[in-house]
Amino acid sequence: MKKILLASQSPRRKELLAALGFDFEVVKIDCEEILPENILPENAAAYLARLKADTFSEINADQILITADTVVAFGNEILGKPKNAEEAKEMLEKLSGKTHQVYTAITVKTQDKTITETDVADVEMGILSDDEISFYIKKYKPFDKAGSYGVQEWIGMAKVEKIAGSYYTIMGLPTHLLYKILKNL
Repeated sequence: MKKILLASQSPRRKELLAALGFDFEVVKIDCEEILPENILPENAAAYLARLKADTFSEINADQILITADTVVAFGNEILGKPKNAEEAKEMLEKLSGKTHQVYTAITVKTQDKTITETDVADVEMGILSDDEISFYIKKYKPFDKAGSYGVQEWIGMAKVEKIAGSYYTIMGLPTHLLYKILKNL
């Protein structure tokens, strides 16, 4: 059995991979996540997941590396992680009462193979009042989350009205894709 390395500091990704039944070790990758200009939102998560995997230099024959990235897109605009409360508020106002896409890509890398796959989910957000946005930002501090929200938090429970696609993709790890890839390895 190969040793699985998860290159992510995300508590959600750790939780989901553990729930899939895999033993793994978390490793740190120092990677500047800069997207090329004019990249399409549907290609951005795959680009970043692959970039992270390529940054990991030494992979042994008995190891499997997993990297992932999540991108929230509203139309052709990529909504990254907000730098502050004001940016988070702007993003949530954009998403309020509308449908947006969440793309999560995973890269699975061994010594002789690199596989990158992307999954997408459409998320219909209910209308968010100014008070609800302020409450959410103050209580949940979504500054480490693409699009300024976590579907597993209050906003997902109270305001996400409809999802077309995998809930786990929105959470940051398309578990069905990952399981299929790992099983085939």
